[in-house]
Amino acid sequence: MMSEKKHRVSRRQFLNYTLTGVGGFMAAGMLMPMVRFALDPVLRPAEETDLVQVVKVDEITEEPQRFDFKIKQKDAWYESEETKSAWVYKEGDKITALSPICKHLGCTVGWNNDPANPNKFFCPCHYGLYDKDGTNVPGTPPLAPLDVYTHEVKDGYLFLGKAKPRGEA
Repeated sequence: MMSEKKHRVSRRQFLNYTLTGVGGFMAAGMLMPMVRFALDPVLRPAEETDLVQVVKVDEITEEPQRFDFKIKQKDAWYESEETKSAWVYKEGDKITALSPICKHLGCTVGWNNDPANPNKFFCPCHYGLYDKDGTNVPGTPPLAPLDVYTHEVKDGYLFLGKAKPRGEA
């Protein structure tokens, strides 16, 4: 048989529950804007970098040349300029812009800088080799071809965007 006595909340328990609930809502109301402010840059989608003017198309040759350029970079609240490089050459009307970053461990590759391997991109860190089109030579450390810059020709100038892996560019 059930107890005839009803469960009653004392005045002290009621005040305790009420003040805890109100305090929790107030704390959440103060903390939410702070958390949102701290996490907003992380949650914001990455902006596509604009194309940057690099060189006159007339200066591009069939021999790969290294061109340096600066991009504006934004990390959360901090804006800076970062210097980038590209190996650029053309075959007929087709222009190719390759990233100089080796796909093995991130060293910088050079064109035709190894006498034992002429007309190839060479990475001096671990003897990585790439063909002129950026394809990795089998049997050398790099396991993937050099990244390719998205590019566009406007008003006689070459504009470069972001370096992307071979299939995505």
